[in-house]
This record gives sequence, structure tokens and C-alpha cells, in this order.
Amino acid sequence: MLQVKNLTFGYKKTKVLKSIDFTVETGENLAVIGESGSGKSTLLKLIYGEHDLKQGQIFWKDEEILGPEYNLVVGYDFMKYVSQEFDLMPVTTVAENISKFLSRFYPEESQRRTKELIEVVELEEFANTKVKFLSGGQKQRVAIARALAKQPEILLLDEPFSHIDNFQKQGLRRNVFNYLKNNKITCIVATHDRNDVLGFADQIMVLNDTKIIAKDQPQNLYKNPQLPLIASFFGEFNVIEPYGIVYAHQLQIVEKSNLKAIVNRAYFNGNVWLIEAFYNSEKIFIQHHTELDKDSEIYFSVVS
Repeated sequence: MLQVKNLTFGYKKTKVLKSIDFTVETGENLAVIGESGSGKSTLLKLIYGEHDLKQGQIFWKDEEILGPEYNLVVGYDFMKYVSQEFDLMPVTTVAENISKFLSRFYPEESQRRTKELIEVVELEEFANTKVKFLSGGQKQRVAIARALAKQPEILLLDEPFSHIDNFQKQGLRRNVFNYLKNNKITCIVATHDRNDVLGFADQIMVLNDTKIIAKDQPQNLYKNPQLPLIASFFGEFNVIEPYGIVYAHQLQIVEKSNLKAIVNRAYFNGNVWLIEAFYNSEKIFIQHHTELDKDSEIYFSVVS
């Protein structure tokens, strides 16, 4: 279990995190979300031991995580951290970057593990390619595979799929997060992408204004977001009294109701159109199956 106890941290006089307190169970996937500058990356660096703590404590099981004042080399053998700077060996191949972290005393096992991890990150055709010739997204995948090579107990991921092409992301997410679950590796992922979370995270923790403002299962936060900031992570939303926060798909265009709006624009969004309209002079968004003309009058209802 990871325990973060009453953590407060800042750079110089500016506090980035205040009174942060939470636990993560062994084998659990915790997603940390929040706006840019909310402290997501800083929190991961603190858990890794990259900075010294003046207030608060961090424990993995019974071992306290300490910073550079106590450790000549930052980090711990049981923990791996994949940041947005990959720190790879550019003049060696993908396979060599991964196998470097495996035992040379068992070459057959090392070869098997290297092949397995290359498959997890879907780089089979680049196994013998030097890293310097890879794209940013491919390098990001090598960094993830290399972090997994020594089978860490806890893995910290900072925007782990940010450089990867959209058409490759979903399959790669499934591969990586399924591998972590199957091997009972605890994971903390800092992300701004809801697709890194939905379907994979056991818990979501929301950071805002230096503090934790929510921590719950993804489905609970999605269904009951409480705050516009939380709802914005999941998609287009509206604040309509007396209903509160409602997503665009929860508004349904009907023949007649006491809720009337004027269409401003329609955006094609794949299997639906996103209708932008004005209701009581406020902009709202409604999902609809067809395009609607600008300035047309519509009625809508709120569905659960």
C-alpha cells in the first residue's frame, strides 16, 4: 500500500500542494487529474523521491520515501517513474534499451521478457531499430516497456500516451493497463485525457487549487460530478437550474416542453451532432442525431 500523509510542498514560497492525504492499495490503478499547474507531475515526483519533503510523509508498505537529502541516487528499486522526458539510450536498439534492465545471468529469460514487453507496447517491427530513429510516440512506448522490465511494485506514469497517435492509443492503453493488473503492479497515472482513465482506473483523484477536491470510483464521479471542473474532464456539460450539472447527452430535443432554446451552431461529432444553442441567454450543448439550422427554435428536456 502507498500512503501519502498530510503532504504540503512548494517551490520557493509558492505552495503547489497542501494537506494532501490519500492511500493506494497494492495492485490498484489511481488516476490523478486536474488542470495544468494543479500539481499532478509534482505529486508523482514527490512519490518517486525526486524532492525533499519538509511537511508530510510518504510510505510504500513500511518504507518511507525520502528525497535527495537522504538518497545519493534518486528513486527506489521497487518503483519506476515514466516522465514526459524519456531518458533513453539513443544509439542502442529498442530491444537493447529494454534488456539492459534484465539479468544477464539468464539470457533466455531476458530474451523472453524483452519480446513480451515489446509486444505489450506494440513495437515488434522496431525491435532492432536504434532509438534515435524513432518518433516521439515510439520513444514513449520504449520508456514504458523499459520501466516494466524489472517488474516494479509501483509504476508512476506522467501523461503516458501524450505523444502517441490517436489511432494507436486505445489498443496500447488496454495492453499496458491489463499487463499492470495481471501482474498486480500498483499504478498512479497523471493525465488530462479521460480515455486514460475510463475503463482502467480504480479510483480518480482530482487536484485543484493545491488540494484534493474529490477521490472516488470513475463511474461515481462521472454520474455525480458535483463541480463543473470535474464534469469538464468527462465531456461537454451544462449547468441548468434547477437540474444542476448535466452532460450534453442528457439533454434531449422534444416537440414541446417548458425549456426553449435557439440554435447557434451544429458540430459534426461522428455518430452524433453537438448542437450549440442559447437558453436564457446562456450557451448550452445538446447531443442530437441530425444537424439543425442556425436560429431555429428548439425545445428540450433533461433525461437521467
